[in-house]
Amino acid sequence: MIASRYLSVLVGFLAFFVLGEVAVADGIVKRTIRPNPSNGRWIDTWATMPQLTEPANLPPAPFNQSGAVFVNSTIRQTIRVSVGASQIRLKISNAFGVTNLPITAVTIALPINQTAGVYQIQTSTLQKVTFSGSDSISIPNGALAVSDPLNFKVKPESILAITIYLQDGQTTNSITSHPGSRTNSYWQYGNAVNTAELAITNTATQTAAHWYFISALEAWVPPSYGSLVIIGDSITDGRGSDTNKNNRWPDLLLNRLQKSPITNRIGVANLAAGGNRILADGLGPNALGRIDRDLLAHPGVKYGMIFEGVNDIGTADSTSAVQDAVYTALIQAYKQIVTRVHSFGIPMFAATITPFSAPSNFTGQPYSTPEREVTRQKVNKFIRQSGIFDAVVDFDKMLADPKVPSQLAAEYNSGDYLHPSVKGYQRIADLFPVGVFGAWEGGADEFV
Repeated sequence: MIASRYLSVLVGFLAFFVLGEVAVADGIVKRTIRPNPSNGRWIDTWATMPQLTEPANLPPAPFNQSGAVFVNSTIRQTIRVSVGASQIRLKISNAFGVTNLPITAVTIALPINQTAGVYQIQTSTLQKVTFSGSDSISIPNGALAVSDPLNFKVKPESILAITIYLQDGQTTNSITSHPGSRTNSYWQYGNAVNTAELAITNTATQTAAHWYFISALEAWVPPSYGSLVIIGDSITDGRGSDTNKNNRWPDLLLNRLQKSPITNRIGVANLAAGGNRILADGLGPNALGRIDRDLLAHPGVKYGMIFEGVNDIGTADSTSAVQDAVYTALIQAYKQIVTRVHSFGIPMFAATITPFSAPSNFTGQPYSTPEREVTRQKVNKFIRQSGIFDAVVDFDKMLADPKVPSQLAAEYNSGDYLHPSVKGYQRIADLFPVGVFGAWEGGADEFV
């Protein structure tokens, strides 16, 4: 009898640890079927940096009311995935909302003609998205929701349409979005998550190049896959690229990675935002403050990369004393970021800061002063020579004018002497030393 009891207890413990989820009711052991971790892992196939939406980037009236947004509204947004998969899941963020975000219904489909920034979908591909088995979910302020896995086959570099319906809207004007989507989104009144074509009658009030609420799409992929997460500012977010064309430099790098069987297992997650800084909040939280949420908290990160510092230098006073202080603080911040990322065994890459000086007769570039150029050069010397980064990608040398190295070369200048042109973004992708991915595939030393 005693031996039988011990055997029952042992079987129960084994069931708990082996099966994972145990129901005590009626003494029956039950298991929720999950993917076998030995057969795969979740990684970002697309991601964006959540931000507090500025008033100018809220949806236009009447979808933006006093104290409420998107009441009884359907939002359709398109994204471009990096790696393909047969199972995906969606993340919706309420990181900056001050009230609950009540999601009523969500669907995913392929857009017509595999085109970004459209409001028409292929209904034959439409699938409902659920959250813990429910069509709807209320996401508390500061939280995010992860959908149930969806059997939805996506090809690498393909476009997906995500449609969200909010019956009650969000009762606040502080909402979560990514304003620099470079991709048109659309909305209409009523529940149209299953509709082939939204009723867009007024583009002035029913569309904007912003993403609202969506923050990541994860893919279930083989264990050899992993993602590159890039922490950056407007240059990485694609200022100077074309709306709906997905020609930011990370997009163009993805195109190149997908052409090789050695690198086509790398997902690219662009966690950049215009105006972002390392040392202080700007447009979005500072990089030191968001490294945990925007890099370390993401699943399947294989490589990290930072390309920031230009806005810290450019927004600080131009005096030598202030610029010296910025330099010192940036160096300490870089070291802190590397230490934290390495503690997870993730290698950390860095890009040098690109030129931002302008000719003396150009008045549209406030960052352009001799003192700030000195700081840029000092920071770049540290990035190149300090050895704290596992790899350095020299964006500065790629894009600088050989005759005036403090300026972008004319063919790589979008026109403001700060942001590269699409041709400049293509040059970054073309010259990116993709061998670093193989060199650091095994991870980084957690001690350094």
